[in-house]
Amino acid sequence: MESFDMLISILGSTIRLSIPLILAALAGLYSERAGVFDIGLEGKMLAAAFAAACVAYLTGSAWLGLFSGIAVSLVFSLIHGFASITNRGNQIVSGVALNFVAAGLTVVLGQAWFGQGGRTPQVSGDGRFSPIILPGADMMREVPIIGPLYSNVISGNNILTYIAFLAVPISWWVLYRTRFGLRLRAVGENPGAVDTAGISVTFLRYRAVLVAGLLCGIAGTYLAIAQSAAFIKDMSAGKGFIALAALIFAKWKPVPVMFACLLFGFLDALANFMQGKEIPVIGEVPVQLFQALPYILTCILLAGFIGSANPPKAGGVAYSKER
Repeated sequence: MESFDMLISILGSTIRLSIPLILAALAGLYSERAGVFDIGLEGKMLAAAFAAACVAYLTGSAWLGLFSGIAVSLVFSLIHGFASITNRGNQIVSGVALNFVAAGLTVVLGQAWFGQGGRTPQVSGDGRFSPIILPGADMMREVPIIGPLYSNVISGNNILTYIAFLAVPISWWVLYRTRFGLRLRAVGENPGAVDTAGISVTFLRYRAVLVAGLLCGIAGTYLAIAQSAAFIKDMSAGKGFIALAALIFAKWKPVPVMFACLLFGFLDALANFMQGKEIPVIGEVPVQLFQALPYILTCILLAGFIGSANPPKAGGVAYSKER
């Protein structure tokens, strides 16, 4: 029974740790499907987390924090779009530059405004997204197996968690069952054909980049005022890059993206629970090894152990209208 309780705790932690990865990976999915590589997922999450924490602390409203995080992330997306779509600049360089700007600016502003070494003050009460207890969770708690799963894993999460999982089927429907999704996938494969059909490649790519900004804004807000209660320096901790690895692992498809992110989240949760514990025969394994597991898996996947993962053919290529 103790082992089952530990498994339930790990699964609950897996859900919580996977949410920013799912949102960021879906953000990258929209952008890259349209042919715009977005290395700046990390920076947009970080900037959104800082904005959300500041506004939530000052106003005491988690929803205003969310809208602020989304707004800042959208601004970063527009900057990336202006550099890489309008001016046809290098998309990788633009994304990396945004990461550096976000990492530096959040610390400088945090120190200037709050004087806490780049941190923001603790957010409490309505300034955070509180857990939601689903109907019947307390009644089912004593039911074997199903009860703990429903009460401790499915129930008890905040609204951004449910929004993240809801975004997966919505993204599948948008990409594969709507005219916008068809055009989005087409512009990432053959923008010239889309342009010939009288559809604006630039407008389509801007819309994809803005959707990515929206999702990164939610992801950053989740980090600051849902999973945590304040902004901390570099709190995204490479999650944007892990999301990109999950996106490649899932071969740019929404549902596999979710499962890939859950796998990374599980490894992260396992690392947290195995700290200081001994493994039979082996003994106590260094904490650093468990902490490195998600990043080791990232390297393994990117080394080509997932088979052929071909990005959109026009990905990373600036489009110039033929005259």
